[in-house]
Amino acid sequence: MRRRDFFKNGLLTTVGFSVLGSRPIIAKPNHYAADKAKNIIFLVSDGMSSGTLNMADLLMRHKLGKASNWISLYESGTVRRSLMDTASANSFVTDSAAAGSAWGGGNRVNNGSLNIGPNGEEYRPILQKFKEEGKAVGCVTSVQITHATPASFCVNQNSRNSMPQIAVDYLKLKFDVMMGGGREFFDPSKRSDGRDLYSEFEGNGYEVVKDKSEMLNATGTKPVLAVFSEDGLPYAIDRENNEELKKSIPSLAEMTKKGIELLSKNQNGFVMQVEGGKVDWAAHGNDASALLYDQVDFDEAVGVAMDFAMKDKNTLVIITTDHGNANPGLFNPGPKNVRFESIFDSKCSNEFLLGQIKKETSASQVIDMVNHYQNVTLEKEEASLLLKNFTVGENGLYNTNNLPVEVFGKILSKHNAISWAHTNHSADFVELAAFGPRSENLPGFVKNYELHNFLLEASGVKRSLFASV
Repeated sequence: MRRRDFFKNGLLTTVGFSVLGSRPIIAKPNHYAADKAKNIIFLVSDGMSSGTLNMADLLMRHKLGKASNWISLYESGTVRRSLMDTASANSFVTDSAAAGSAWGGGNRVNNGSLNIGPNGEEYRPILQKFKEEGKAVGCVTSVQITHATPASFCVNQNSRNSMPQIAVDYLKLKFDVMMGGGREFFDPSKRSDGRDLYSEFEGNGYEVVKDKSEMLNATGTKPVLAVFSEDGLPYAIDRENNEELKKSIPSLAEMTKKGIELLSKNQNGFVMQVEGGKVDWAAHGNDASALLYDQVDFDEAVGVAMDFAMKDKNTLVIITTDHGNANPGLFNPGPKNVRFESIFDSKCSNEFLLGQIKKETSASQVIDMVNHYQNVTLEKEEASLLLKNFTVGENGLYNTNNLPVEVFGKILSKHNAISWAHTNHSADFVELAAFGPRSENLPGFVKNYELHNFLLEASGVKRSLFASV
């Protein structure tokens, strides 16, 4: 099989990841330091179908020459493995708000809600409970810090779309570490009410950081609010192939490492949620390059968390997803897997590439662009079809520029061998792995809301804080 050099450097060359936590975990410690978890790291690859996990592992094995951290944990028997039912209160197919609220509040809620039950019940979010127990708490994410998954561990809101208010809610909570995107919800020039939440957070004792270097220099003497981008963070493949973005935007693993450093200063322990949120966005867009490299980015964060937990012996690590999305899979990869290997040399997300196409761009120019950026040679008919669909496109949260993402994803499927079932969430049971104190109590099949009490039980908190089910 042909191998390509993964470690080429330079602007818009092959993507590379070299963060701590990339080695396989091959052994499980004989015991933990205590019979309950002092710390919890809850990692969520948002919208990760099983095919995403599978293909990211194939990419890493055949491009990097090593297995993914997640699959290595399975291979070595280091973690307890389970399947999880992801339904919401009103559908077999959940959204991220309801899925996260099942974990965060211990009860199933309707899609779109954050810890508000179908009859208006308010379920106290789990990070508020752990904060009351004296633990440091926080969230890091590759999307807006006010987005559904981090918010589900933190706040009560009738609608996940209330992100300007969720930012205000965070101000009141004074959690210890909050990192992600979402500048538009903190900047007075972006907010409809003109509030300068940056100044308000600083006035409430926070250290506000806005780029990678400021994050790395944070000392933890104050709680930290880190907002790195206007919307979600760039896709990992776009960040790694742009030196300016690499300098200013941290990877999920770098945020995770810094989050652990800051939160672990608390002698009573910490609880942190880590979300690879752009995995979900890429799946919605049927964007294979963005999907797989953001899953690799998430996997590096898994490695960071496991490195800490293996040494600490007091930390429970949960690795999972909130739901499947688009159910991608690898089909007919061609002789020696040559179609799939085109992903090895991809230099950008579909979203980035489509954003370079203008009204005056010709079909031949599209062919040249796709060949340069994604190592795929389109037929003239395919390039023309793509251009025709720019006036149609897809609307919604994950495609605000109205780009023909689904059409492009289907065109590329013929060339990279990755096909898609849909552009939205699925009802699949999903992967769940656990390591650390009390992980042996995880059953082989769980419902998402059952994890709330599982986390509290593993930490030994008082029963009065448990969710009513």
